[in-house]
Amino acid sequence: MLLSNKNAVIYGAGGAIGRAVALAFAREGAGVFLAGRTLSKLDAVAKEISTAGGFAETAVVDALDEQAIEAHAVEIIRKVGPIDISFNAIGMDDVQGTPLVEMSLEDFARPINRATRSQFLTATTAARHMVRQGAGVILMLTATPARLAIPHCGGFGVACAALEGLCRQLAAEVGPNGVRVVCLRSAGSPESIPETMDTHAAAGKMTRDDFIASLEEMTLLKRLPALAEVGDMAALMASDHARSMTGTVANMTCGAIVD
Repeated sequence: MLLSNKNAVIYGAGGAIGRAVALAFAREGAGVFLAGRTLSKLDAVAKEISTAGGFAETAVVDALDEQAIEAHAVEIIRKVGPIDISFNAIGMDDVQGTPLVEMSLEDFARPINRATRSQFLTATTAARHMVRQGAGVILMLTATPARLAIPHCGGFGVACAALEGLCRQLAAEVGPNGVRVVCLRSAGSPESIPETMDTHAAAGKMTRDDFIASLEEMTLLKRLPALAEVGDMAALMASDHARSMTGTVANMTCGAIVD
């Protein structure tokens, strides 16, 4: 298994993407520590993992609270040893479907502030512990608007671009200590963001199915990534098979972006 004897903390593990990654990590042998704001959602994911024979532990953690993040990390280390993998999949609370010229500064700035604050806090907390142990992998999550000019995305695309910049800088600083930082960039799965699909379809005056078809047409594979594929890529990037990759993007856009 790719992640045997690894310990992984996943923030936002109760959401669709967090769940997919948690299931993939556990399937590949990692012990997973599920963090988020809603315990019932975390417990549901943990039950799936334990039923399949994996190990999962849940904790209510505000991924915008530096002290809570650090306390949770210290508790994991106390219980099981080093944190080998950190992944943050919390939502950005973004507003999409509205042109920038009609959007308030608050709605534009909120996803940028939320994403950069949370990813900075969870990534640097993990990095401090990983630097001391001389190894570790930090994964962030972005999407196609980080690179493509897609209208009506509000501050979401700007937030994604900022996170890719954060990934590069942090990787440059912690790389000499054996710590890798990788962004997972997805084209967006209809399974994970159904409300966003509906919003953009309405803004484009088309049906949801037509909007999804238009996104699929933008890709080389003529399809969008499935949630399970996001989990699979996260597991691969967290494993030693990707040990030469850092400060870069794992492109899961099915060819919507060609690097």
